Amino acid sequence: MSTERDSSRRNATNSTLQRGLMLLETIATAPHGMSAADLERHLEIPKPTLHRLLKQLEEQGLVVRDMEGRNLLPGERLHQIAMGVLANESLKAPRRMLLKRLAEEVGETCNLTLLDGHEVLYYERVETNWPVRIQLPPGSRLPLHCTASGKLFLALMPTGQRRNLLKHLALEAYTPYTATDVEELETRLKRIADDELSVDDEEFIQGMVSVAVPVYDQAGRIQASLAIHAPRLRHTIDSLREWVPRMRHISSSLQDTLWT
Repeated sequence: MSTERDSSRRNATNSTLQRGLMLLETIATAPHGMSAADLERHLEIPKPTLHRLLKQLEEQGLVVRDMEGRNLLPGERLHQIAMGVLANESLKAPRRMLLKRLAEEVGETCNLTLLDGHEVLYYERVETNWPVRIQLPPGSRLPLHCTASGKLFLALMPTGQRRNLLKHLALEAYTPYTATDVEELETRLKRIADDELSVDDEEFIQGMVSVAVPVYDQAGRIQASLAIHAPRLRHTIDSLREWVPRMRHISSSLQDTLWT
């Protein structure tokens, strides 16, 4: 009898855990926030159980509500967990090896970036040995609207999400070549979306050029950006574009090192 009770408790615990993880995964991977009603439609979780789990997840900082209080979004604690997984040293070695291989072939700095809120986060980077180089260490945060990686994230995110983000984004002019008008930026972003390729032609730092390609997850969503940047003294956008086929090949390999 005791064994049956223990088994029943384990099954209930596992069911609760599985449902909680299912909720976190659904909220974390949704292009926009999801309401409780959305979750009820998408998941086979009884309504009272769903609301109880959501309350617990909110209390633990794993999910939060948007400013209107309607939609649920990934919370800061969930964000920290995700970043901790990506920063795990045992998982970084394969990524760094791929970046190092590309940097050695190109002879220029290569980096892997993530979208973090309204900024680009430099996640992994392999420097060139040239005396003239741009110093942007891992952990640096850069603007979206004038960097190759940032524009790539903007171009490939859902239209509604991008428009909402651009409403609140300060389109600061970092150089004379920075797009500071939303319509002009949208024109550039359409071309980037069509090509699945982004460039920074001295838009963030005068004298620096860059190209970036997306790193997708298994569901086909952009999760990171792979970029090469170099001083204009050594490269033009056209000369960096010659490396795009190789970058796409490395990008597909990076998929397996990031999310498997």
